[in-house]
Amino acid sequence: QVQLVESGGGLVQAGGSLRLSCAASGRTFSSYAMGWFRQAPGKEREFVAAISASGGNRYYADSMKGRFTISRDSAKVYLQMNSLKPEDTAVYYCAADNFFGMSSSYYYTPHEYDYWGQGTQVTVSS
Repeated sequence: QVQLVESGGGLVQAGGSLRLSCAASGRTFSSYAMGWFRQAPGKEREFVAAISASGGNRYYADSMKGRFTISRDSAKVYLQMNSLKPEDTAVYYCAADNFFGMSSSYYYTPHEYDYWGQGTQVTVSS
């Protein structure tokens, strides 16, 4: 079992930056792949970024490449978001699962993750 708690959301002007954190509990955190997803009102949950258990592989949605950076340490996963745009406004969720030996496609797919945080709101004003 892994419990996830996001933090770091808030209100920021366009062009600004935020750093989201996701604290994970559980002794097996280091064996889990971690992902960030977001969901805007009236839209489906979409992939943002993911990182493998070792941290050696990182994956990004095309629209986030160059602006967002995912990283992790022994107990948290982070999402550094720069050059934020109003269209980045959403609730951001972190997710975890064990994808050892799985195709990289698993990282991009919300329903492949078993564990989710409660989400943190990010609002970007124009």
